[in-house]
Amino acid sequence: MPINDNATLVIGSGNYFTAPAGTGIPENLLVPTTPWASVGHTSLEDIFGITSEGGEATVIGTLQNKSLRTKYSARVEQMTFTLQQFDTAGLKLYYGSNAPILSDGSVGVPTEPEPTISAFLAVFVDGENHFAFYAPKAEIYRADDLALADTESLAGLPLGVKPLAYGSNAWTYAVTPLGGGVVATGAVAGTPGSFTPSGATAPANLAALSAVIASPTSAWTTGQRVVLGDASTAHWDGDSWETGSAA
Repeated sequence: MPINDNATLVIGSGNYFTAPAGTGIPENLLVPTTPWASVGHTSLEDIFGITSEGGEATVIGTLQNKSLRTKYSARVEQMTFTLQQFDTAGLKLYYGSNAPILSDGSVGVPTEPEPTISAFLAVFVDGENHFAFYAPKAEIYRADDLALADTESLAGLPLGVKPLAYGSNAWTYAVTPLGGGVVATGAVAGTPGSFTPSGATAPANLAALSAVIASPTSAWTTGQRVVLGDASTAHWDGDSWETGSAA
């Protein structure tokens, strides 16, 4: 692959968000809007990690070729970060979504804890670049034991996020690439059409087309369309973006 200086990453800041399961990735990753909500303060030292289990290789062969193919078992991955906000919402992420709020306002630790089920988004900022992990559905629960080790640093709640397949998706989470070009601001009709400026990245989906200006602004003619990042197509009907090719 060619060298791409814009695809390197040094984390300057970041945020973690949750939303109801199935919520789509926000159009503006830097300013996610409702229903996305920040989880709060997180560790400057233990920023983010991914661990995995499974993925073992099994060699399958025939009498003629004993190493014909390799089959891999399913891999389960877990994202980890440390929450440093000990409020009710943070404690329920750590101890379980079913942790009861007692009469004095304290959070009870359930005997049979249940993880929080939600969409999850982690966004990291590097100057003009931003990089994100998005899971439409995930289980959030404690990843390690709580340790209050000293009096000089902020205490933390180690959290684990296990991405799950949502609906008919053949994937559990998505990662936004860096150095992929500029954001599209215009769409020119064609069969298929193109995005402007030259080299612009196709909008991810129909919702991401909302800020893109159609050319021409009149209704596109039969068969005209643009291809989006999720491989679907869309056309301009004179008033709004619609799915598929113009009829």
